[in-house]
Amino acid sequence: MFSESELLPLSGLQHLAFCERQWALIHLEQFWSENRLTVEGRHLHERVDKPGGKSRRDLRIVRGLAIHSLRLGLSGRADVVEFHRLPVAPSAASPDFADETDSGVRLTDLRGRWKPFPVEYKRGKPKPGNCDRVQLCAQALCLEEMLGVPIPSGALFYGQTRRREDVAFDADLRGETERLAARMHELFRARITPRVAYERRRCDRCSLYDRCLPKTTGPSKAVAAYLAMACAEEGVP
Repeated sequence: MFSESELLPLSGLQHLAFCERQWALIHLEQFWSENRLTVEGRHLHERVDKPGGKSRRDLRIVRGLAIHSLRLGLSGRADVVEFHRLPVAPSAASPDFADETDSGVRLTDLRGRWKPFPVEYKRGKPKPGNCDRVQLCAQALCLEEMLGVPIPSGALFYGQTRRREDVAFDADLRGETERLAARMHELFRARITPRVAYERRRCDRCSLYDRCLPKTTGPSKAVAAYLAMACAEEGVP
């Protein structure tokens, strides 16, 4: 378990899943550069993240909810958490009764039990890999710890496609999220900015390209080969 002073930003998991060097430049070296993509993303979150909530008959929407996990050492803010009212047992004598098989939470000003459903907003379109899904899963893990109920799924909303992508928090995604959280704390304690190999599709769109210089700071195969050859000549295993 981590103490509150040891919590790291949950949003860093997305950076780490995308690129360890990008995470270190932002969270260790405090570098940040804006490009069109980051500006559009920031404006989207400024609109979504304003704290507050609203209710409909069977839906409660909470924006900008502060969340944390002492188990994973994370803290942050969820864009949107929807609370869906669970069905009331047909034979219930009280309108405040829900079937025992339902494991929702109680909300102070509303009747019944409610199922949490986190929704994360992204400016672009679905990406290859799990970097967005990991961030959303981490929000669910925080909410599970805080509320004491299982959260099996959530959604990513992409501004470019104007569509939701449902995300199931299965064992593989949960395991990946927990491993990344542990790796983030490992890198934070070591205070090391890793080197990474240049990848055109990933690196050329990164707002930190000019800070990172992946073509010159990345690991060199030529140097590695030279060192291996030199060690062999000297009889070094």
